[in-house]
Amino acid sequence: MNVKNCENQEKSTVALTVEVSAEEFEAAIVKAYQKMRRKINVPGFRPGKAPRKIIEGMYGAEVFFEEAVNIAMPDAYEAAVAEKRLNVVGYPQVELEGEVTKEGFTFKAVVPVYPEVKLGEYKGLKAPKAAVKVAAADVDDRLKEMADRNTRLVSADREAKNGDMAVIDFEGFLGGKPFDGGKGENHSLELGSGSFVPGFEEQVVGMKAGDEKDINITFPTDYAPELAGKDVVFKVKLHEVKEKDVPAMDDEFAKDVSEFDTLEDLKADIEKKIADEREQAAQQAFEDNLMQQVAENITVDVPDAMVEAQARRFLDNFKNQIQQQGIPYDQYLKMAGIDESKLLEDAREPALRQVRLDLALAAIIKDEKIEISDEEVESEYKTMAEKYSIELENVKKYLPTEQIKDQLSTRKAIEIVRDSATATEPEEKKAEDGEEKPTKKSAAKKTTKAEDDEEKPAKKPVARKTTKKAEE
Repeated sequence: MNVKNCENQEKSTVALTVEVSAEEFEAAIVKAYQKMRRKINVPGFRPGKAPRKIIEGMYGAEVFFEEAVNIAMPDAYEAAVAEKRLNVVGYPQVELEGEVTKEGFTFKAVVPVYPEVKLGEYKGLKAPKAAVKVAAADVDDRLKEMADRNTRLVSADREAKNGDMAVIDFEGFLGGKPFDGGKGENHSLELGSGSFVPGFEEQVVGMKAGDEKDINITFPTDYAPELAGKDVVFKVKLHEVKEKDVPAMDDEFAKDVSEFDTLEDLKADIEKKIADEREQAAQQAFEDNLMQQVAENITVDVPDAMVEAQARRFLDNFKNQIQQQGIPYDQYLKMAGIDESKLLEDAREPALRQVRLDLALAAIIKDEKIEISDEEVESEYKTMAEKYSIELENVKKYLPTEQIKDQLSTRKAIEIVRDSATATEPEEKKAEDGEEKPTKKSAAKKTTKAEDDEEKPAKKPVARKTTKKAEE
């Protein structure tokens, strides 16, 4: 193998011109013959027993050339990449140059490589950070959620009203005949929930246990075709009325739902937890904003292969999310009226942002000479084992050391950016009605939902480092 030319091109690609010698090509022809001989029929010889010279005499010396090229080219390409010490991040585009003869052949491979990154400003940046506030209403809302989870349903000997749970039998009739799906027994229906056909729940209100009633309903025009816009009659029998027994907001409630003895202590704990959650969200948004600035400030010629690989990872994560929800991926595409190529195209822009962010982080790690010690790795393993209640050895089994080092070095790079930055007040913008309203600040937008699918129990950093080689 001889590398005749190695030329840098745009989009961080390198063009290699590689020559395969006669000796190397002959070795590949021998392998091609051994692979193909059983499929070639030669009169007078059993399958696979015909000598190479006989086959070449019948079909021409070139009979094995195509297969031999397919055998020799990958090895020659890998050797050329190793010789030129290229950090490849995708598959090459390969084409033959000139004719293939017994003297060998020459091919050209255009291959994407890890790009050179020039860091811009990454220290002393500014980004808005929302002030954390917790109102009394926020605490009350949490208390109400806790009360709802501890609410019991008890039988009530009275007429049903909105908010009650009515236990009913029902059967629907269209033109005097029952229709499919229109019957239920001992069905629990929360009145006022809007979960039944419009107009039905309102007519159950006022009924008592033991009452029977015909309820006239006109189905909506956008309902199932066989019932849309049709007048039907439901025969309903009410078995039981259940009302919500909401616990009183007092010290006894606090003891029942928490480790606290008083309602005031519970409220204080809730307020602190809400404040902590919002502080964490504000801090995450602050860091995300800073890192997007860092990504925008770098100078880099991103190869398409890195963007395409990231877009594919986003799509694979999205597929997993869809399937975890019990929706077959192909069925989702049909329901959404799109094809996979459209999803990949939509993922390209966020994929480019993610790749730039990963490249920026890698450049900071290199520039700051960040290294992770074995002691830091061991400490992280122990922290994760305790946090997720997993045996330490199991954490080590499923999370390689290099992955932990990548996560810790990324975290340190982000901390360098964050600790040198200044938090500013979020800007205010005018609402459509002309009133001044604070800009709503949310955590930095994720490129896709898939990014939430980082391997557990590893702690997810602001941005995950992309490996330098594209996934095979």
